[in-house]
Order: sequence, then C-alpha cells, then structure tokens
Amino acid sequence: MNKYKVSVIIPAYNSAKYISKAIDSVLAQDISKEIIIVNDCSTDNLADVIAPYVNGEDVICINNENNIGAAESRNVGVSASNGEYIAFLDADDFWATDKLKKQIELMESTDFVLCCTARKLINEDGTDTNRVIPVSTVITYKDLLKHNSINCSSVLIKSDVAKEFPMHHNDCHEDYIMWLEILGKYNTACGINEPLLMYRVSNKGKSGSKFNSAKMTFKVYRRMGFGFFKSVKCFISYTFHGVKKHFFGGRS
Repeated sequence: MNKYKVSVIIPAYNSAKYISKAIDSVLAQDISKEIIIVNDCSTDNLADVIAPYVNGEDVICINNENNIGAAESRNVGVSASNGEYIAFLDADDFWATDKLKKQIELMESTDFVLCCTARKLINEDGTDTNRVIPVSTVITYKDLLKHNSINCSSVLIKSDVAKEFPMHHNDCHEDYIMWLEILGKYNTACGINEPLLMYRVSNKGKSGSKFNSAKMTFKVYRRMGFGFFKSVKCFISYTFHGVKKHFFGGRS
C-alpha cells in the first residue's frame, strides 16, 4: 500500500528565486502528499532556501552527484516516490490550492491514467499576463501527435504508469515523448479545462528559443520511430498550432 496519495516531484537547478512559491502551493493541497525536491547541482543558494521545508519525512531533498538535467532528475524523484500518484512541478511554477484534489476526483471516477489541466501564464516577476492556455477534456493519441497540449507541471499520473514510462532523450522534449508513449498504450488522457497551474513564461531553458523548440519537436517524432514523411506531417501540424498559440496563448 502506498504511503501517500501523491508524490510531487520538483526538479530544481538554480531555482532559489522561485521555489518557495512552488513548495508552498504544494503544501496548500488538502491531500496526503510527499514532496521530493531533486537538486541538480545548483550553484545558487537553493539549499538555504529549501532548508526550512525539508524534514526528512514528507519533504525530502535528493542531491544529484552530477548535473543530469530535468528529465533524469524527475526519474530520480519517481524512483524514490511512495505515492499512489505522481505529480510533476517545475520549481518556477505553482498551483491553485484545489489542483490535486480535482484531478484525483476525476481520475478515480474514470479509467484515465493521466490528467492535465489548463494553465494561466504569468510573467517572470509573477504578474498576470491575462492569458490562459486551455486543454481538451479528453486528449487522444492522435490529438497529441498533432500538438503537445499536456504541460508537465499540470500532470497527475498513476505511479505505476510513471515508473513504466520514465523520461528519456533529454536532447528533445522528453515529457512529450513520455506522454506519447503512455497514450500509445492507454489511448487517452483527461484534462480539466481550468487554470489550476500558474505557469511562469521565460525565454530561458533549452526550449526558450522557438527555433530550438521546433528542432526538438521534430526530433521527438524521429525518436518515436516515425519515418521522415510522417515526422514532417506531424511537424506541420505542430507548426500550425504553434503559430495559433503564439497569437492566442503562450509557449508550451
């Protein structure tokens, strides 16, 4: 039997400026949970910032010996987890107080193994952009091939499924590959079209450049074993949705 309802995995690299907001938003969730912070060799004062939270029980910190990136850091957290469900949260994002409860209620009344939510975009300084990226209530594998509508910090996933499909290929959108592999087996995911995630928009990080993000997306299709022409077809759809989102929303 799982010790906690949800294990929240927070990969952190030089995230001292924002991580308290992320942790506080998890602590506000009215469910049984543990928080696993994976410090990926940060060089800022992250350790000092998280020290008041870490208790060695339901809030722990794992310190990587080498910088391995967000994907592998999430895998480290998943391997150490004791929850029935896994939730991913980037250190610069944060949640509405009822986020996990709403997702659990939906998943336990259905057969879905993965649930995501809409997200509100905020600026780096925390101010509201007045933009919300919606999600469909049901996301099929075919839908996901056209566009990655599942944001990592919004995801709640059954623990055994997360352990079955770890993130890999850190040179591209590793979370996108994970969702595709999961829906390749389980067919559909569910979405809550409410902005239960506050997502900090930044041009930093490996996908901050639109050009780099596009290259990594094409690489996702190739990593999935798709032929060149199928990859191009999927990429054209990705580009269409990317342009649409640029004018009506924010980055994925």
